[in-house]
Formats: sequence, structure tokens, C-alpha cells
Amino acid sequence: MSRTTPNILDRPLGGRGSRAGTADAQVSLSSFAYLYSELVQYHQNRVDSISELERRLESSGYQVGLKVLELITYRNREYKREIRLMNILQFVSTQVWKSLFGKNADSLERSIDNANEFMIVDYEPLTSTFVSVPADLGQLSADAYMSGIVAGVLNGAGFQAQVTAHSVALEEGEHNGAPGWSGSLLPPRKEKAVFLVKFAPEVLERDAGMD
Repeated sequence: MSRTTPNILDRPLGGRGSRAGTADAQVSLSSFAYLYSELVQYHQNRVDSISELERRLESSGYQVGLKVLELITYRNREYKREIRLMNILQFVSTQVWKSLFGKNADSLERSIDNANEFMIVDYEPLTSTFVSVPADLGQLSADAYMSGIVAGVLNGAGFQAQVTAHSVALEEGEHNGAPGWSGSLLPPRKEKAVFLVKFAPEVLERDAGMD
């Protein structure tokens, strides 16, 4: 009787690594932190400005986003291509986030001032939790890699958008008492990551035409 070898494309993406302690955890947090630190340093040694470093991190994440979209749709045989703007945003903040980080994004918000702007909020972004930004790179967003992933998924799905990562100070009582990545080993975060999504005008026009 022959044994069927599992296809690597059918394996979980990894989630939150050793913190989750589940059978589908494939990559430990320490391994990811080390590899991501090496990625940041690799690009840092090849750029002359913080903005250029962020663009390189975004570009690296963008390629991952394209592959993640392809992989999720491959695994979900019943997946139907999203054609509505809010549906694709929900897909990103739930299915994509959970596949990569083991949880949904903490919130999805729409800008009050600009109809084409949305915000995906993560109180404990993996890419900046274990990265210490030196003083001379104080304005660097270590979460630029994640914004690139979001952009890759959205553009790959046919929703042209620009995505940028921002660190926003937590308000008093916000995210109070939520568990950290390593329990009491890490101090409480003072900032959350906000991924600002700006859709191209034609995306909103197309979406409005479906109503």
C-alpha cells in the first residue's frame, strides 16, 4: 500500500510560530526574528536613505503578497474571486492575516476624510515587535515589509492600491490587558501599526458601479 506524500502547498503557512504551540506552527518566532533582522540589514547596507530602505522592504513584501494570494486561492477550492472593495479588505484582514500571523488583524477602519482610504490595524505587528530601530534610523517603519505584503495581495487581486505602514501611539486604555507575544517577557507596546490603504480612483468607480 503506497503512502501519499503531502504536497508542500497544502501545509500551513506557519502562523505565530512557537507562541501558538499548535500543530500547525511551522516557524519559530526566534527563527523569523533572526531572518527578518538579516533582511533589514541586507537592504540597509545597500541604500542611502530611510525612505529607500522602506521601499526595498515593501518590494520584498510585495512579492510575498502575490504568492500568498496565489497559495490561499489554491488551497481554498471554493474560493471565489473577490470583486467588491470591502470584501477584499475583509479577506486581507482575516484570511491573509490569519494565514501569516495566526490571528485576524485587530480592526479594519474607513477614513472619515477620504473615501479611498482604509486602515488595517495590528496591535502586535510581528515585524516590529522583535526589531530594535537604532537612533539614526528613528523614522524607519520596520513594518514596511507587511505593507508590501498587503499591496501585493490587493494588486494581485485587481485592486490597485498604495499601502504604507505607520506607527501610531496607543491611547490610554487602548488594547489594555491583551496578551503579548511572549507573556511577561516583553514590555507592553506603546504603539500600534496602522497600514494605510489608498485605492486608485478607478477602483472606487468600479465598486460604485456594482451597486
